[in-house]
Amino acid sequence: MLLFGLDERQGFQVVGVYDLQDLQKKVTEQCGQMEPPVRAVFTIAEADGLPVCAAEIPAVDLSERPIQRADLSTLHQDALQRYLLDRRVERPGFGRLDEAQQMEMLNITRDGVPTLAAVLNFGVYPQGYLPQLGITAVVVPGREIGETAQGDDARFLDNKRIEGTIAEMVEEALAFCKRNMKTRTIIDPQTGRRTDQTEYPVSALREAILNALIHRDYSIYTEGTPVQLDFFTDRLEIHSPGSLYGRTTVEQLGHSRPDLRNPALAVMAEILTDAENRYSGIPTIRREMAAYGLPAPVFENRRGEFVVILFNGTGQTETPPPADIPAADGGLLAFCATPRTRQEIADFLGIKTVSYAIRHYVAPLIEAGSLKMTLPDRPGSPRQKYYSA
Repeated sequence: MLLFGLDERQGFQVVGVYDLQDLQKKVTEQCGQMEPPVRAVFTIAEADGLPVCAAEIPAVDLSERPIQRADLSTLHQDALQRYLLDRRVERPGFGRLDEAQQMEMLNITRDGVPTLAAVLNFGVYPQGYLPQLGITAVVVPGREIGETAQGDDARFLDNKRIEGTIAEMVEEALAFCKRNMKTRTIIDPQTGRRTDQTEYPVSALREAILNALIHRDYSIYTEGTPVQLDFFTDRLEIHSPGSLYGRTTVEQLGHSRPDLRNPALAVMAEILTDAENRYSGIPTIRREMAAYGLPAPVFENRRGEFVVILFNGTGQTETPPPADIPAADGGLLAFCATPRTRQEIADFLGIKTVSYAIRHYVAPLIEAGSLKMTLPDRPGSPRQKYYSA
């Protein structure tokens, strides 16, 4: 990320950019001279009344990243041949190329070596090369990690590691969800017909899981982090490694065309899984949750991860506390002069839902450096406490 409009000689004071259009032109020219050429993603903003600019240089696309230990024999040959045949039928001229050329053009191989996109979509066992590129799924007997059921020391009611291709992981993750979701029977007052309704709409879960796998960060910085699926008594959280990519903001999700982090992988996965394309996945999640009469999904762009939160309507969407709660006047910081637990903080603020209190009041203070954790290396620890900096 290159930032323009700050002067490091003046303590990084905002001084503005001389000419935004000329700056973007010159940066683009420099990017075009690199090998391979790169494409900068520009974001224009205003700070202290002055124009500033950020130029984000995306990582090399997955189609350019071969997995050196893999070869074509480690891919599902039947699935690969069906995929190639469908592309030949769709594009008659494409069939004139030999198979090796076709696989290069479809980003299945790079210089004859399978790409990460191909391994994750066609691999016999993708996690044999990258062990953590899977899903960890847990069911917690409470509203926070670490809580246990009354009279039972079990931290998880169900716990599964999900592996395979993207399509296989989606289906296994959905099976895990169906196994752990409650189901209620609804009777139509007009016809008397009985229908079963799951705790969360399956189509919304499918899109959320697909998005987490397709649009996660696959760089070397997150290769050791799996997608995480957490069932709580009041909600389901889906954690995808890597923050929102490019210029997209949470407010723009589902309303504008986003920058794609993994275009080659996304194209393959959309075809192989019948995923909602044309950027309709987020609207589908919102629409299905509304059709079930459930609260709107919550999307959070946290440091190093993107989180989708689906509530099941059991009271977790309480009205935000009034503005004059103790946190507004610094009372929370004074309260935390002595290290406090999550529950103690929620009780102090008068908020029933611990996760709501942490997310909306504690997390911003941690980001600002006003609060610190007693166990900073284990932020999710049940023994975690928070104290004033």
